[in-house]
Amino acid sequence: MSMTSEQTQDAGWRGLVAKASLALSIFTVFWFVAAALGTKLGLWGWQFGLGTMTINWGLKLIFLALGVSVIALVLSLIKAPRKRAFILSFAALLISGLCFGRVAAFGGQATRLPPIHDVQTDWTNPIMPSEALLAAREKTGAMNPVMEAPVVPEYAEERWPGTPGRLVSELQEEAEFDPAVQEDRVDAPYPKLDSYITNAPPATAHEAILDIVKERGWAVVEDDAAQGVIEATETSFWFDFKDDVMIRILPTEEGGSRIDVRSTSRVGLSDLGANAKRVRDLLDDIETALR
Repeated sequence: MSMTSEQTQDAGWRGLVAKASLALSIFTVFWFVAAALGTKLGLWGWQFGLGTMTINWGLKLIFLALGVSVIALVLSLIKAPRKRAFILSFAALLISGLCFGRVAAFGGQATRLPPIHDVQTDWTNPIMPSEALLAAREKTGAMNPVMEAPVVPEYAEERWPGTPGRLVSELQEEAEFDPAVQEDRVDAPYPKLDSYITNAPPATAHEAILDIVKERGWAVVEDDAAQGVIEATETSFWFDFKDDVMIRILPTEEGGSRIDVRSTSRVGLSDLGANAKRVRDLLDDIETALR
């Protein structure tokens, strides 16, 4: 292609606007990656990485990228040559649109789910953390206390009206799928979380569950087969968030085992359903292993 043809295809200043819109959209993607990895590497705290960089500045950056890409797209169509400028600006719009869709889905999910970060299979006899786990949480600056009967804090009122002061156990129960009441899982944001009863003796159950925990790559904090206790921590890839899983194995009168699980986040108000999913997936794996 000749130099003249190349310049013609570039569409002059309209082509520059299209290139700038694409560069801005790509920068937006890297901005979110940097916010997460910077938090993970300890360059800044999670409040800044998630709250300021991702939710605050990130959302504004997305709207800017969307606006510039729309302008570039319109400019690419007003006169020939159109092809190259249109492709670049459309790619920019696609990237920024996908970013917006992801953030919008994140916000919608946060509003739909209850403002809790602590779930378990038996709130009538809550699982409490060992001294070792409490020490590990304190070492990382955990902001969420682990309580027998936690309630939603007052600052949840702005986003989740009517929830402050309510028991977390009640909100969890309301969010769980109940096949006797609901026809479809879409009617409930949480899976059903119940104690798991197995014919396997406690020692066998403990060994199988410990293997599952290790296979998942969780860091084991406490392993006491005599007491039927397993505690472990899962660390997320993005933002390096740490959630603690407490597993209790009690003998039944029939010689089997009753297994309960509690999963709680160290920071943040809403966990976006991560703890409930973790407990349900773990229980499913335990059931498969002890069949």
